[in-house]
Amino acid sequence: MVKLSGLRLAIGTLSILRVRVEAADRAAAGRAMACAPLVGAGIGVAAAAVGWAARAYTGSTFIAAVAAVATCAVVTRALHLDGLADVADGLGSAKPREQALEIMKRSDIGPFGVVTLVLVLALQITCVTAAYAHHRGGLAIIVAAVTGRLAITLACTPRVPSARPDGLGAWVAGTVSTRIASLVAVACLIGCAGLGYVRGLGVALLAGAACVVGTACALALLQRCVTRFGGITGDVLGSLVETGAAGALLVLAAR
Repeated sequence: MVKLSGLRLAIGTLSILRVRVEAADRAAAGRAMACAPLVGAGIGVAAAAVGWAARAYTGSTFIAAVAAVATCAVVTRALHLDGLADVADGLGSAKPREQALEIMKRSDIGPFGVVTLVLVLALQITCVTAAYAHHRGGLAIIVAAVTGRLAITLACTPRVPSARPDGLGAWVAGTVSTRIASLVAVACLIGCAGLGYVRGLGVALLAGAACVVGTACALALLQRCVTRFGGITGDVLGSLVETGAAGALLVLAAR
């Protein structure tokens, strides 16, 4: 029951699904953030199923890619995309740290956010389209969804502080031990490679590489955000999801 409570909290926090949660303290938050890649796997499977249906109905890999990416946005209430736009505005601002954090809290989106959203979504859709052309579209979607949420787990380790004294970042910062995060990372790598092995050794290596590259992209952004903002916020976590997913998709779009 304790273990399932962490998973339920992860589902309620990272998706549109409403679930009953017994506890929402920092200990529960740590379990939830450790379960984030598992929630990503569920989201990826749902998006892959929608993409498969769209392709079967239309015969278009592009429409299938749009449907799959849109499903990921709908299932998460587009919170991660919103976080990506807010972080882009914050990073693009030349104002001091505190003012940059205030910019991220605003409900509107600035020019940096708009451009970043357009480019990242275009990259994701284009890469999924290419992956479908190589007969690995569903695999790419699932691996990207898992990789993006793995970035959340790694961002919640003790070495990463919160940028604010309150908010989602303060609630989850430092709640996942380095040991647990490492085990989750290894499990995700093996899981992605194992899923790719269904299509052969070459695809297994590509899927494993996608997980590594996507995670590296997200961690590079995390380091930049820690330097600029002083730590993580809910927006930063959302931006890591989209960045990690985009990096993974770029690898899986390879011919």
